[in-house]
Amino acid sequence: MLRQPGTPFTGASPAQIDLIGTISISLMTIGAPFVVAWAKRFSPRAVSFAGGLVFGLALILASFGTTLWHFEVTQGVLLGIGTCLSYMVAVTTAPTWFTNHRGLAMGIILSGTGVGGLVWAPALDACINSLGFRNTLRLTGGISFALVSLASAAMAWEPASKARIDTENAARTSRADGILNVPLVDIRVAKTRKFLAQAVGAIFQSAAYYTPVFFFASYAQTLGYSGTAGANFIALSNACNAIGKIVIGHAADRMGRLNTLFLTTLLSAISAIAFWLPSTIGNSTSTSQGLFITFTITYGIFASAYVSLFPTSLVEIFGVQNFASVNGVLYMVRGMATMVGTPVGGVLIRSGSMTSSLKPKAFENMSLLVSALLFAATAGVLWVRLEAMVGPTGIARWKWKQ
Repeated sequence: MLRQPGTPFTGASPAQIDLIGTISISLMTIGAPFVVAWAKRFSPRAVSFAGGLVFGLALILASFGTTLWHFEVTQGVLLGIGTCLSYMVAVTTAPTWFTNHRGLAMGIILSGTGVGGLVWAPALDACINSLGFRNTLRLTGGISFALVSLASAAMAWEPASKARIDTENAARTSRADGILNVPLVDIRVAKTRKFLAQAVGAIFQSAAYYTPVFFFASYAQTLGYSGTAGANFIALSNACNAIGKIVIGHAADRMGRLNTLFLTTLLSAISAIAFWLPSTIGNSTSTSQGLFITFTITYGIFASAYVSLFPTSLVEIFGVQNFASVNGVLYMVRGMATMVGTPVGGVLIRSGSMTSSLKPKAFENMSLLVSALLFAATAGVLWVRLEAMVGPTGIARWKWKQ
């Protein structure tokens, strides 16, 4: 549409269009501390349902957009808020229900993001071709509201956590107290090296994570693929995402969740430097295509594992009693990093604003940035792993399965 006259996106660059998704995905986690507070004060079901309502409304309102900023407000801001209300409830309430098989459980739960992407990418492409993008937005708004509403029925605090929350609520002086006050991290926890290490890893990983995903379709077209093929790359990545989360989650329960978090973060960094970067500078289109397909598969498997293993690692290190507050704050940090990392990656695309004029080499600097950020994230996760070895006495002892 950016190459067609008279559309809301005419003349826009991939980076400008990417800003819509960047705003949405950033707000999905920036509001995490508030969502955790509301889920405690009211109920996870009510907050998640409200998220589905806002989510569906955002898509329907976007269908009436006539300029780019309309979509930044609706599909960016409103959709991000709606996603936050539902997503953060799920990733905060779910991990505390499981112990021995927490990695597998979170892998299965969060594989839904991959399954959703696998289904939605080709389905949306087909709907847009047959119904137009405006009717597609209206249709998906209604379907999304229905699906999130159904999912909200499953949202609930684990009994021990609910008992603690009920005690907290009983001590509140007013109903507004739970709305305006967010659950801050205990200062003793926030001052630890473990918390700092987790924050460092989260910042670098989230700054890099969504950049390739948002630009899969644009980059695929520089390699000669059609728009439909670009959507299929997104579907392929999400299929690998779903499978990887489940398989790696199961492996994490056996190998240790922090060990697996480190290994998969390292492999995601290697996939970017070994496959995506060479595809941007290769002289052979067929070779570049092969490298990019390999990157799509490996990145989908290994980078997505961080999303499912991150909350399980927080329970491991900080305990169930501190999990909700630590999870909320660190997810907020992740959202802020996404707000910086992905736009910077978009700015690094060189030589032209129209997708049709871009060459694979225009994405070289972006691939370098993503690679560097992922290697920095790997260093952060390694620091987390080393800090986890330090016991209450301050003496480090190696434990393999951790």
